[in-house]
Parts: sequence; structure tokens; C-alpha cells
Amino acid sequence: MRKSLLLTGAVLLLAGCGTGGKASSHADQANGQKVFQAKCAGCHTLAAAGSTGTVGPNLDDAFRGDKQQGFKQNTIQNVVLLQIRQPSAPMPPSLVKGEDAQDVAAYVAAVAGTGSSNAKPPTQLGTDGKTIFKAECSSCHTLKAAAATGTVGPNLDQLKPAQATVQHQVEVGGGPMPAFKGKLSDAQIAAVAKFVSSSAGK
Repeated sequence: MRKSLLLTGAVLLLAGCGTGGKASSHADQANGQKVFQAKCAGCHTLAAAGSTGTVGPNLDDAFRGDKQQGFKQNTIQNVVLLQIRQPSAPMPPSLVKGEDAQDVAAYVAAVAGTGSSNAKPPTQLGTDGKTIFKAECSSCHTLKAAAATGTVGPNLDQLKPAQATVQHQVEVGGGPMPAFKGKLSDAQIAAVAKFVSSSAGK
């Protein structure tokens, strides 16, 4: 009930003050999925996208009840668009803009709370540091060696952290970064730390 009231309030706010804009009825959900996976998946859980991020809200949980209560897809789409355009920390501003924002909002509205995850559990990612980084870290960090351009966390190419520093940070997290100890194995954490420290800035 509380979530539904919050959703209704957000919709009224969006409609009343005009700051969120109106979600497009011609959005490209296929592009929305691609942009979501590149920019949002590291921070949000969305089963249909195969993402299990824990920094931001679980989008399946956030909208499942509203869908069950009969909220229209375009209503949810407007709420998602408002959150993209007026994000709360730690979500950075202007992470997704223009048509991409419209497409992501349409995609999330269509699939949130409906899908089963196709993501590989972390235990099935193996011990290749680059593979682990791309699956778990790339949407939040910039690292050229992994073609990652995330802006939520530090730019690792600029930071050039030592392997021990990376390993500690991955284990315990900090700020918006979750702790991966227990989610990734010790061998996986060591592998991703080695990959980052040997690749950063190159």
C-alpha cells in the first residue's frame, strides 16, 4: 500500500510540476535494454535484464506490487523517467539522457516484476578477472581495458590502484559500493583485483 501511495504521489508530482516530462509512446525497448545493461545493471536488480545490483533499488520489488494492483505501464514508465531525470544519490545525474532515457524508462516499465533472471550466478562466472569485472563492476567504474565507462564509482584508469587495495575494496565495499565478500569467491576477488591493478591506466 505504501509503495502504491508513493507511486501515485510521484505521478502527481510529475504531472503537476512538469519537471519530469512525459514518457514517449514510441520508445525503443530493445535499445532501452542495451542502455540499461550498460549503464544501470551494476546498481539495480532487474531479473529480465539479468542484473543483480544492490546499490540502487531492486526494480522488480519496486514495481511488482503496483503491476499487480493494475497500474498502467505508461504510469510506471513516467515514474521511471522522472527518477532518471531527477535521481537521488548515489545515482549520478545525467547518467542516461534524451532518447536513451525514454527507451530505458519504457523497457523497465515493461519488464520490472515480470521476468526470471538469465544472469549467471557469480559462482558460474569463473575466475577470469576481466569477465568478473564486466559482469559485476563495469557499469559503475571506468576502465578502458574492460571497455567500461561507469561514473558511479572512481575512474580506475585515473586511480591506478594497487592489487591489495582493489582486493580490500572489493571485499568490504564502501560508500555506494557493496561488499562482494561472500558473493564472489576468494579466487574471483583475487582475479578481479589482479585484472584491475594490472590494467588500470593502460
